[in-house]
Order: sequence, then structure tokens, then C-alpha cells
Amino acid sequence: MAMREQIRDRSQHIRALQEQPAPAATGTTETGGPSDFAGVLRQSLESVNASQNEASRLSEAYERGEVTDVAKVMLARQEAGVAFETTLQVRNKLLNAYQEIMRMGV
Repeated sequence: MAMREQIRDRSQHIRALQEQPAPAATGTTETGGPSDFAGVLRQSLESVNASQNEASRLSEAYERGEVTDVAKVMLARQEAGVAFETTLQVRNKLLNAYQEIMRMGV
């Protein structure tokens, strides 16, 4: 049930982010995050890396016997896996778009 609540909270957060109006071209948003594509991509990749590092840290702690909550470990690993798969799909879409642009006649 807790995992469902977390997924529901994350989806509501994503919807809220999507509904926000586009910020002016100042380089940052009201929340202080980057507004250019490269900055957003970099921030996303850092977030995925952080979730993978956290999952690895929890897995290693579980193997050493420091963490006894296996659900927490599995949830972190699943989150890291989903984040990686999402990043992979975004990369594939970007690569396809780039290849399509390169095939266009001028």
C-alpha cells in the first residue's frame, strides 16, 4: 500500500510539473532549476545516477546486515530500474529524432 501511495504521489507531482506554464527564457525556473534542454537533461541524468547510487548503497548495506527492511531495498532497486529504463527510452527517442532530421532534404 505504501508503494502505491508513493507512485500516486509521484504521478501527481509529474502532472503538476507538466501543468505549470513555461518560464521566460532566463535560464532558470522559479524553483531554481535549469530551463534549457541541456540543463534539464543533465539534471535528469544526475537524478537517475543518484537513485542508482542509493539503490546500490542500500543493497550493499542489506548484504552486510545493516539494513533489515528488505522492502525498502527492493523499492529503491525498482525505482532505479524504472528511472534507467525511462532514460533509455528518452535516449532512443532523441536518437530517432536526430536521425530523422539528418534524413531530411534541405
